[in-house]
Amino acid sequence: MCGRFASTTKPEDLVEIFGVEQWDPAETLAPSWNVPPTRAAFAVLERLPKGGTRPVRQLRVLRWGLVPAWAKSPESAVKMINARAETIHEKPSYRQAFASRRCIVPVDGYFEWQTLPGGGSRPPKQPYFVSRADGGVLALAGVYEFWRDRAHPAGHPEAWLVTCSIVTTAAEETLAPIHERMPLFLDPAAFDDWLDPRLSDPDELLPLLVPPAPGALLAAPVAPAVGSIRNDGPELVRPLDAEELVTTLF
Repeated sequence: MCGRFASTTKPEDLVEIFGVEQWDPAETLAPSWNVPPTRAAFAVLERLPKGGTRPVRQLRVLRWGLVPAWAKSPESAVKMINARAETIHEKPSYRQAFASRRCIVPVDGYFEWQTLPGGGSRPPKQPYFVSRADGGVLALAGVYEFWRDRAHPAGHPEAWLVTCSIVTTAAEETLAPIHERMPLFLDPAAFDDWLDPRLSDPDELLPLLVPPAPGALLAAPVAPAVGSIRNDGPELVRPLDAEELVTTLF
């Protein structure tokens, strides 16, 4: 699963990395090393403009936690931060978004907690920060959806809520001891097809749910302070050395 991530790359850099054509500099976010569910996040997506002949790649700010278009309220968002790659094409909450509203959530890396032996009903957990071994931006596969808030008139700036979920898959061998699931991340060669809203045939889309070859990710133990959303700073992603790791565990 993916329940917390870091996002500090400047939007200007994301525009260059992902070949973004449209971005409003006023739509920006402060760097965060501890983004929790229901918080705003950058997303790269493609939309076909009215009267346009091809989709335009955009950098947008979406809220993490998908709210289906048919939902009565946005309260379900906190439970829908992840969508399983194995079932995303058939689950009512995700299948329409998967068919035509796919996005990339660019992050520095994500946090995962490993359950340790002992502790009875509340076993201890060690957080890890998982990032690209080469230090690059991690392009997480996502889907997004529009939800109409009927409490506001159509022209109101809050009339529409745009939310997203991150796609997860089985963890690769080196990460499985930490957690059995991991976010599905994409290689640059897959960006164009994943973002293209004109691709909607499941037979064409399902092959895109295969993760890149193992070995691109690095997991490092970090301090337990990341467990509180009140904490936010670069110290949260600093790897613990052997002495510090023993201290946090015992």
